Amino acid sequence: MTRIRPATVADMPRVLAIYNREVLVSTATYDTEPRSPEEQERWFAHHGLSHPVLVAEEERGVCGWASLSPWSDRAAYDHSVEVSEYVAEESRGRGTGKALLVALVEEARRLGHHALLARISADNTLSIAMHAAQGFVVVGTLREVGLKFGRLLDVCIMERLV
Repeated sequence: MTRIRPATVADMPRVLAIYNREVLVSTATYDTEPRSPEEQERWFAHHGLSHPVLVAEEERGVCGWASLSPWSDRAAYDHSVEVSEYVAEESRGRGTGKALLVALVEEARRLGHHALLARISADNTLSIAMHAAQGFVVVGTLREVGLKFGRLLDVCIMERLV
């Protein structure tokens, strides 16, 4: 059974491993260089009470993570957040991503955020469908804004108001 809980500093090595794999092999993130442990610690420290990081945990340990991040540093956007979810390759297809997204939506609601935004590579149709099933709608597509693996990539912007 998967349990969703707040992340701790002790979870960061596993969170980092899950993320860095995606950096190297997928378009789930447009980062092109893996993060160092020090960068991951700074990233986690930047997330505070109003922008939590959650982890999904199974018997074997952390199998996924999700976060709410500021959409912009401008004050007028304080109630708008970006959602991110990543699931370890060996744990996919069991509803972990959905569970993380549902938990993020609830956290955003509890914290008083209003607009939840997702930037998803347009080739990631599974993630787009998962977000749509949770009430996110496509509000636009940015054409050829990412360059990864020698390909120009489109980004789908999805939004859910809570």
